[in-house]
Amino acid sequence: MNDSSGTLGPGAGSSATGRGLVRRRRRKWRRWGGLGVVLVVVGAGVGGWAVYVKLDGNITADDAAAAELSRYEKERPTSLVKDAQNILLIGSDSRSGDGNSRYGRDSGTERSDTTILLHLAAGRRAATAISLPRDLMVDVPACLRPDGTRSEPAFVMFNSAFETGGSACTIRTVEQLTDVRIDHHVVVDFRGFKEMVDAVDGVQVCLREPIDDKAAKLRLPAGRVTLDGEQALGYVRARKSLGDGSDTERMDRQQRFLGALVNKVQSNDVLLNPVKLYPVLDAATSSLTTDPDLASLRGLYDLVRGLRDIPTERVQFLTVPRESYAYDSNRDQLVEPEAQRLFARLRADEPVSVVNGHAEYGDDDGKLANQGNGEPSNSNSPAPTFRGNTAAEDTCR
Repeated sequence: MNDSSGTLGPGAGSSATGRGLVRRRRRKWRRWGGLGVVLVVVGAGVGGWAVYVKLDGNITADDAAAAELSRYEKERPTSLVKDAQNILLIGSDSRSGDGNSRYGRDSGTERSDTTILLHLAAGRRAATAISLPRDLMVDVPACLRPDGTRSEPAFVMFNSAFETGGSACTIRTVEQLTDVRIDHHVVVDFRGFKEMVDAVDGVQVCLREPIDDKAAKLRLPAGRVTLDGEQALGYVRARKSLGDGSDTERMDRQQRFLGALVNKVQSNDVLLNPVKLYPVLDAATSSLTTDPDLASLRGLYDLVRGLRDIPTERVQFLTVPRESYAYDSNRDQLVEPEAQRLFARLRADEPVSVVNGHAEYGDDDGKLANQGNGEPSNSNSPAPTFRGNTAAEDTCR
């Protein structure tokens, strides 16, 4: 029977109620969905901030060195080229970290097991890492000791500077030796080195013969071998059982390994992949002591940002020209005038080249086929060539 009163019948009313419920449910889900998105974004932000705070807090600022260097500011070299930077990388032989006691007892003092002067060219067109022998005989200035007393100036082995007065003493020694201004410094210990290698899933090297070094607890077959952190540390520190047992050959080995590490990082796009980058940053920052300007993620990011676009063939490694010390064959001295020529080019941000084998110091015309930064030199002097390697080279060739 029809209802002529104009009211809706039972079916129509049910339909209207259903549509209303759907609209209300949709509005409810939109509200909760929007809230969910907000929570995800906020959660990501909080998580990102937590990660940032953790990594940022890992880095130790070397405030004591900064204070000591400021004391001698007037006698320090000045920077000649804007945007070019010189960073002193110091490998400490501290055995106080986990697993480091296997490399010897902790004597309570630290020495610079490895020291590298890293020159970053203006515009970040090239990077040149120069190893400074630990046995190099140098003039070490009067330095502030850990106990607050001051040492006397002395002509001693280079690594004595770090043992005497830490990074500040080492920096002042290098600046006095080279007349190159050190803009930043980074100190890393055994543990940090091992964790960095493990964070990139190991580094491949090529061994011409098997290694069985009991002192380094290292046993490896010949051929291509991927080293984990523990093995890598033994490999770069081993001396007497490999090659001729010289520190020079050990530095060559360290340079080839660092080249392979740079190549691994760039080839795996570590710097562009947050998932891969986090463990590397965590490992690095947990073991770094740096000058205050670098002692933050922002400071390190500003440094690394300019490095990631340098082609591996323009990342080069060499040892400062050296020879046996005239009065002790177990010590080193600089080869002159080649060493000063190298330092002068660093100060002026001019290119050098590296070749495997014998070192040459420029040809008669001053024109070399493979200059370190890939650009012609603005100097009238030849671009010198030194024995070394680049990060692009295959260690098995």
